[in-house]
Amino acid sequence: MILIDGKKTSTEIQEKLARETAEFSNSVGKPPHLAAILVGNSGPSETYVAAKMETCRKVGFKSSLIRFETDIKEEELLLEIDRLNADPDLHGFIVQLPLPNHISVEKVIERIDPRKDVDGFHPLNMGKMAKNQPSFASATPWGIMRLIEAYGIETAGKHVVILGRSQIVGLPLALLLSRNSNPGNATVTICHSRTQNLTEITRQADILIAAIGIPEFVKAEMVKPGAIVIDVGINRIPDESKKSGFRLIGDVDFQQVSPLCSAITPVPGGVGPMTIAALMENTLMAARQQSGLS
Repeated sequence: MILIDGKKTSTEIQEKLARETAEFSNSVGKPPHLAAILVGNSGPSETYVAAKMETCRKVGFKSSLIRFETDIKEEELLLEIDRLNADPDLHGFIVQLPLPNHISVEKVIERIDPRKDVDGFHPLNMGKMAKNQPSFASATPWGIMRLIEAYGIETAGKHVVILGRSQIVGLPLALLLSRNSNPGNATVTICHSRTQNLTEITRQADILIAAIGIPEFVKAEMVKPGAIVIDVGINRIPDESKKSGFRLIGDVDFQQVSPLCSAITPVPGGVGPMTIAALMENTLMAARQQSGLS
């Protein structure tokens, strides 16, 4: 069984990005600039944003963190997005999800200038990705594709089953894996809460991707022996033995499933670091485009 090490692969991508960023900065006279908007003080969101800002430092980007309280009005947030859209010093920005219930995620995403939408959520970028045109691919799906590529995992002609149909992971990943590219050319099945005979379907998968948001949902009986399993889930559960009071687990029951697999991603250390690496790649691409270098 091969442990698919996203942390190692992410580090390799970051090292390459650092070299390319130095070349860009020397050419343009300033580094790529990524900003993050953080609403509220959710522990997981704080952790994710901090990791993104730290990675910016490692690869040589300028970074900005913009904080708002949970009770910020929707229109105030939209006006801040307008300000960032118009800032010529800023190449890309993200709005960390989830947002408070009184703020429309759709309105927020659609307000972002597609040229600065380095998370790849804007409908224009999603549509271009569906048509296999140059765009910013959603960061988590693109990170998974880069991980598949790094480990030489064959996808052409393989049956990929994705658990989860979110617009952030499941749907864009299905598009990327099914299009005529390498990695790609897979036969993709998307499963969700209304899928019948779920175990029967998941056991057909050559590559099983779990992005359903339920801790340890995937059990041994759901996996075909020899399958490759990619766990996108990041779930916090209480653990008094940890200093933080919690530990991270995925959507796959690692102890049950890993003995069956030919390869599997761990949680943490699998898909998570690759999402950040993909975000950095998108940001450098945005900086090049806005500087007329690509």
